[in-house]
Amino acid sequence: MISPVAVQTAWAFSAWTHRYLAPPAAAEFVIGVQTSDTTLVGVAFVDRPAFWAFDDGSTAEVVCLSTDGTPNACSALLGAAWRAARAEGYRRLIAYTRVDEPGTSLCAAGFRLVPSPLGWGTSRSGHVARVLWEIRVAGGRA
Repeated sequence: MISPVAVQTAWAFSAWTHRYLAPPAAAEFVIGVQTSDTTLVGVAFVDRPAFWAFDDGSTAEVVCLSTDGTPNACSALLGAAWRAARAEGYRRLIAYTRVDEPGTSLCAAGFRLVPSPLGWGTSRSGHVARVLWEIRVAGGRA
């Protein structure tokens, strides 16, 4: 069940469950997913894109998604994030995964892998290479 969640609660949940990233400092909106007994099992933070080239006014970014491993929680959050972003007027939602992550939940939520130019996404010193995913309004250009 998708639900609103307080930012402070989402920060604490993400700090507790996320494997390698700290919770983001800010987000345009945060959503949660709960079990039928109202136990919080995942959170998603959505904000404007971090990379300036994508910050075009019609694109939002999933800046952090954390779950406790509950099946389908990631896909539910990604689908809800897209519906909420569209309701706010966004025409495109992007997200990144590490190159060693399969993106199964993104595929299940309707995201597609964005082909990257040669050299894009390669790791810099201390950084892990990432893969870009997107979902957009049908027939729309971001």
